[in-house]
Amino acid sequence: MAMDLAVVDYGSYKTRPSALLNSVFMTTVNAAAKTLVAVASNAKAADQQSEKWRPADHMRFMLMLMTWLAVWVLRVLMDHCPFASGSAYSLDGSLDLMLPSSSSGYSSNFDLVLQEDSNVQAPSAKALGRALTHILALLNEIPASSRKYQFALGMADKIVDENTKCGHIEILQVNRAALASAFARTSGLLYSSLKSPRTSEDSGTWPSRILRSLPLGSFVASSLKGLGTFFPWVGTATSLFQNKRQVAVPGYEENVNDLAAEKHVQELLWITSKMVDCGAVDEALVQWSLSSGLASISLSSNPRVQGFIVKITAILFGELNRLKHEVPRQVKFNILVLWLPLLCYADNGLSYPVLTGYEKVEIEKTMNEVISTLPTIDQEVILTNWLQDYTTTSSDWPNLQKSYDLWCHSTRELIPEVMHDQGQLCVV
Repeated sequence: MAMDLAVVDYGSYKTRPSALLNSVFMTTVNAAAKTLVAVASNAKAADQQSEKWRPADHMRFMLMLMTWLAVWVLRVLMDHCPFASGSAYSLDGSLDLMLPSSSSGYSSNFDLVLQEDSNVQAPSAKALGRALTHILALLNEIPASSRKYQFALGMADKIVDENTKCGHIEILQVNRAALASAFARTSGLLYSSLKSPRTSEDSGTWPSRILRSLPLGSFVASSLKGLGTFFPWVGTATSLFQNKRQVAVPGYEENVNDLAAEKHVQELLWITSKMVDCGAVDEALVQWSLSSGLASISLSSNPRVQGFIVKITAILFGELNRLKHEVPRQVKFNILVLWLPLLCYADNGLSYPVLTGYEKVEIEKTMNEVISTLPTIDQEVILTNWLQDYTTTSSDWPNLQKSYDLWCHSTRELIPEVMHDQGQLCVV
């Protein structure tokens, strides 16, 4: 430390003016400004009245010039005279700073820096959590068509991945809390967009269905609809393909907010995948088990939106089986009861390939294993509802006949034991 101080070039250090000289300088400047205003106002009044200057006006003008001359002399003294300096060095080499007092009217930035440094705290994981939560909230607000959307998504992805690689408990908790909050917020936005008022106009026409089935097809369809106002031939051409009062497909209507719903469900799928990578999927399982409104309205949603919801549900079923001994019974029961109907009714045709054949087999196996961990009374409710939905739809998936047969078999084995116990009670 002594060697570092020895090499300091003290000659290049710019000294500060003393507090007394600085106060005198500021007082003189204020006085000069006042005299300038007074002389200018009197001169203007004399010019307007076509009067000559009086002796008092000449004296006031001379006083103003002398005052400004004094300001210039003080400025020269403050800049070049060493005795006017407010900083000095003692014989032992230490630096003694004489800072201006607060009463001089000169605001010291150095005092402000000292005060800020005294309040500086150590870095906290909460700050990182607030930053991640903020970015995830921005993702819900930025339009998917904006070039800044991918930028924000990349930032969020990078922060989550780096937090996971860090491995510190507090940093991992940051991911857990931020992603859980984002999951709840995004699922709420998805529900709101699906619940919004619907339109049945041209929902049953096959050209509109083909167009809306494409990515961003809803936007293109609405644009073509607007062109009909300015170009009548567009409306005439499209009307040739319309069948007025045509009955829409049962259980499905076009939603005016299909584009927004598709954006939110894709974000929800990304959040779910990140929660799985971070080991925070238990938060998603609990929230998914309580999303009865979303599960109900998703049955009549756009097939593309249904496809993403099915993917989310499939991921959560896989995690539910992996954590089956850690997840509460009520959570497993609610997820199976709420989301099995969507898996039965969702459009899994060639137009919307949601899951591959291998994935469907694996999910069936997963659901069978999860159902086997529940009590028989819960299995009865789940499998009864599944059979009702499975037999009334054209889809052959998911087929839980294996679980149904096992439940019937276990029930037959339990009946003699119950009767035997009841017989012993009667004898007693």
